[in-house]
Amino acid sequence: MSTSPLTLESPSEVADAGFSSLDVSVLVPVLDEEGTVGELATRVATVLTDLGLSFEIIFIDDGSKDGTVAAIREAHQRDGRVHLVALRRNFGKASALSAGFDAARGDLVVTMDGDLQDHPEEIPRLLAALEAGDFDLVSGWKKNRRDPASKRYPSKLYNWVTRRLAKLDLHDFNCGFKVYRREVLEQVAIYGELHRYIPVLANEQGFRVGEIDVEHHPRTSGVSKYGWDRFYKGLLDLITVLFITRYGKRPLHLFGVVGLTLLGAGFVINGYLAVLWLRGAWLSNRPLLLLGILLMVMGIQILTTGLLGEMITFKNFKRSESYSIREVF
Repeated sequence: MSTSPLTLESPSEVADAGFSSLDVSVLVPVLDEEGTVGELATRVATVLTDLGLSFEIIFIDDGSKDGTVAAIREAHQRDGRVHLVALRRNFGKASALSAGFDAARGDLVVTMDGDLQDHPEEIPRLLAALEAGDFDLVSGWKKNRRDPASKRYPSKLYNWVTRRLAKLDLHDFNCGFKVYRREVLEQVAIYGELHRYIPVLANEQGFRVGEIDVEHHPRTSGVSKYGWDRFYKGLLDLITVLFITRYGKRPLHLFGVVGLTLLGAGFVINGYLAVLWLRGAWLSNRPLLLLGILLMVMGIQILTTGLLGEMITFKNFKRSESYSIREVF
C-alpha cells in the first residue's frame, strides 16, 4: 500500500493503478469538515475490520478552505486504507461523488456525509439489508431527523412531492447514507446536483432499490453547507430527472403532446373565426383571432423542438444504453 494519500490528476487513475478489487469502498465527500474526518475514518475502519471485509475509505475534498485535507493526511498516516481525492476547487457534491465513484475499487460502495450525523456503526445494517433484500441499492432514511424545524418540514414536503412524481416509494431522497452494488454506478451517470436522485435513475434502469431507517444525530462540528436554495434547485433537478427518465429517449412524446394540443386549440379557434368571417363578421378587432394565431405558432414551435430533440437523440443513440442486463445464463 502506498504511503501517501491518493492525489492523482484523475480519480480513474486510482482504479487503473494496478490495485485489486476490494469488498467495500466507503466514499465521503467533504467540505470544511476538519473536526470530524479523523474520528470518522477511525470508526469506519473499526466497523469494517470487525466485519472481516477488505476495504478502503476515500475522502473526496470538494475545495475545503480549513484544515480538512491536513486532517485526512494525518488519518492516512495512521491507516493506509484511508485515501484522499482532492478537487482543485468546489465543484459540488455530485461532482465529488462522481470523482469518488471513479476512484472506488470496491464491489460494494458506501456513501456517507463527513459530519458524523450518520454514524459509521450503521454500515453493517445497510450491507445486511442489501443482501437480505437482494437489492442493488439501499438508501438510508433519517426517520427521526435531528435538524432544526426549518430544515425538517421543507424536506418532508420535498420528499413527499418527489415520491409522488418519481413513483418510487422512498421516504428520504436527500439522505447521503447509501450502499450500492458496483453495477449501479457503472450505468447511472450524474451531473449538476442529481446525486440525490440516483435511486430514481437506478430504478428507471431496472435496478432494485430498498430503504432502511438509520439513526440521525445532531451536528457536533462545523456548519451545514445547505441553504434554502437547496429546495428550489431540488425541484428543478426533479423536473430534469423526470424528463430524463420518461422522455430522454423519446422527447417528441412530450413535446408532441403539448405542441399538438396547442396547435389543435389554435386550429379550432381560427376555424370558428373563419366561419364567422365567411358570414360577414368583422375580425380585426377580435382578441380571439390573436389568441388562435398565437396558439398555432406556439404549437408548431414546440413540435419543432420535439423533432430537433428526436434528431439529437438519434445521432447520439448508443444501443447499450437502451437496456440494462441483470444476468446472462
